Amino acid sequence: MDVLKEFFGIGGYSRTPEGAWSWQHILFTSVMISIMIFLSILLGLKFRKNERIKQKTIVIVAIAINAFEIFKITMLSIRNGDFFDTIIHTLPLFLCSIMLIVLPLAAFTKGRLKEASLDFVLIFGFIAGVFGTVGAAQNYNAYPVLSLDNVVSAITHCISAFSSLFIGITGMATLKVKNMSITVTILLVVVALAQIANLTIPYNYMFLERHDGTPYSIFYNMVNGNLVLYKIMIVLGFVLLIGIFYLYRFLRERVRERNKKVSYA
Repeated sequence: MDVLKEFFGIGGYSRTPEGAWSWQHILFTSVMISIMIFLSILLGLKFRKNERIKQKTIVIVAIAINAFEIFKITMLSIRNGDFFDTIIHTLPLFLCSIMLIVLPLAAFTKGRLKEASLDFVLIFGFIAGVFGTVGAAQNYNAYPVLSLDNVVSAITHCISAFSSLFIGITGMATLKVKNMSITVTILLVVVALAQIANLTIPYNYMFLERHDGTPYSIFYNMVNGNLVLYKIMIVLGFVLLIGIFYLYRFLRERVRERNKKVSYA
């Protein structure tokens, strides 16, 4: 019982956090990421041509990531004794936690929204998942590595990264240029909601107010700490990344069409 109370942080943690980039942090995240990559490649290659299993996998991960998040919020509410405060500080308004919304869209919607959602997970799931697992310096400085806060966070981030790799390996993402506007809209809506939440609560959703030791520090340092330019750089960087993926697919399709014409000739 004492072990469980310590893991969940009931009454506070008695252990001192090992800290970001400690050997415990590096070992734990390395194991989590290795398992995630292994499973995504194994299952992706095995079910690459099985449309039913591919769809079922996306449904399972969409449910799983939200189940873990609900469990975490429930335990944090019990620990903190304030459900409302817990909710407003765990809204899905980070790049990684957007997957709590976008994965269900990819799993349960149809048509262009489903296609764009699959594209979004492909583009951002792996990057956000890995950075969120390894680079969450503020978490590892605040809580022990083997704690509710870090273990559940690592699991949900790895689910995001798994989904991205699985979608890429199985070819579920279409990256049709006509869907790019929907993908960008999903991003911009979340950024706008994050900014509203930051001004209202206040908080640091999407790391728009400060980088908190995350890889977002790259943008922050590029503009010498100018907060307005920092936010613009974040949005432009993500939009550019979306554009690169769609451009790559567009150019690849053009090359394929040209090669077909040459072979027929």
